[in-house]
Amino acid sequence: MCVILSAVLFSFPLAAPAFAQDTNSPAEPAPPAPEIGGDSLSVAVGVASVPSYEGSDSNRFLAVGVVRGSLSGINFSTRGTRLLVDVVPDKPGPGFDFQLGPVAGVNLDRTSLKSIKDTRVAALGERKTAVELGGYIGIGKTGVITSDYDKLTASVSYVHDVNNAHKSYLITPQIEYGTPLSRKAYVGVSANAVYAGGGYARTYFSVDAPGSLASTLPTYSAGKGWKSYSLTGLATYSLTGDLTHGLAVIAGVSYSRLLGDFAESPVTRIAGDRNQLLFGAGIGYTF
Repeated sequence: MCVILSAVLFSFPLAAPAFAQDTNSPAEPAPPAPEIGGDSLSVAVGVASVPSYEGSDSNRFLAVGVVRGSLSGINFSTRGTRLLVDVVPDKPGPGFDFQLGPVAGVNLDRTSLKSIKDTRVAALGERKTAVELGGYIGIGKTGVITSDYDKLTASVSYVHDVNNAHKSYLITPQIEYGTPLSRKAYVGVSANAVYAGGGYARTYFSVDAPGSLASTLPTYSAGKGWKSYSLTGLATYSLTGDLTHGLAVIAGVSYSRLLGDFAESPVTRIAGDRNQLLFGAGIGYTF
């Protein structure tokens, strides 16, 4: 599902550091400066271990992928099942980067009973696919601590379901930092929190009377509020070329903790776990 996948490295990102370093390459003493600010495209595929549903205490493995690129200064990236486009053109080199653009995606949480390992939660029934549309705004600073190429970014996104699945919204503030360690190595960290509307809470974390009878879980009414926070880290190492071009390996891990009504829901407290661990690895290529 989008919320879970967006926390692991392949979607980290997701707003989180991407699979490969951006078009800027890391600084090193002596060598000539590489070209920066040009068009680029990065594609990555791999395997991630994610909870079988949001709040689950058991994981499943999924094949995952991400696409990230820049065209004439306009950046775009996929994060899990979402697509984000930054319509404010970037300028190469150190400085501030203002970000603004649309977000579009789907939330697939509990849309397939086969993917839910807990029979009690499966007995609550499938959920409709949520189509979530919205936007995000942020500001980044390149050239912060380690070199002219490390970057600190703060952003906030808002999406709303338009497919009558949960009929609600998610607000996600996030802060991230990434730095090249050499021409071939890159590391990044990110922290975010998610505020969910009442419709989201009812759809995925409430248990009504018929659901209680079918699942044996007690009835529960969840309300809007801060749903979770997440901490994520990733590392990239280029196998050919450098971080601006060639083949790379990627690994990442993310920890999320559900909060408030979302943690106290029987879906989490009885059938699952408020602590969510996600990890993955893969390969990517930057053209």
